Amino acid sequence: MIMKTIVWDVDDVLNDFMLLWFERYWKSGHTDCLVEYISLKDNPPHKLLGITLKEYQDSIDSFRRTDVYKEMHPLPEVMRWFKGEGHKYRHIALSAVPLNAAHYSSCWVLEQYGMWIRSFSFVPSKRNGENIPKYDETKNDYLKWLGKGDIIIDDNEINIKSANEIGVKGILFPRPWNKCEETIQNVLESIKKND
Repeated sequence: MIMKTIVWDVDDVLNDFMLLWFERYWKSGHTDCLVEYISLKDNPPHKLLGITLKEYQDSIDSFRRTDVYKEMHPLPEVMRWFKGEGHKYRHIALSAVPLNAAHYSSCWVLEQYGMWIRSFSFVPSKRNGENIPKYDETKNDYLKWLGKGDIIIDDNEINIKSANEIGVKGILFPRPWNKCEETIQNVLESIKKND
């Protein structure tokens, strides 16, 4: 039997990255912020917060170095799915994370999901001043090169649309900044339908 391969976005799919960054990191230093997490209809949310993209990126990059990030729990629904269904598939983590933070992300993934996810890949998020080789500029570029993904689960609608265009089934994960109206549970149950 050939197992299908699921490609998982990391932040905001395997965990509550944005929620924790916003509630426990950003708001603690910006007590006058009246924006609520559920109101973050854009990702990145820098304009909603009245800051520059660089300020936002610096903040999330700093957050990745905190104990809050390192001790972040997996999403309970996703962990339950892995415990019950994870053994039926192969898994790859594919994150858009800056080079200077990829090791934090990979460490977190392997500590939390390493029983199932044996491969961690990333497409570097651009940061000012970085001069690194360009292999893939998007997750879609990576998926085309890889040629092994059957399903991708991501919170970014562009990544889902691009994956569908190259024959990889995209499943949109519900977050305030996208149009998915399904519950996390329903999204995870839909994986079986794509078997």
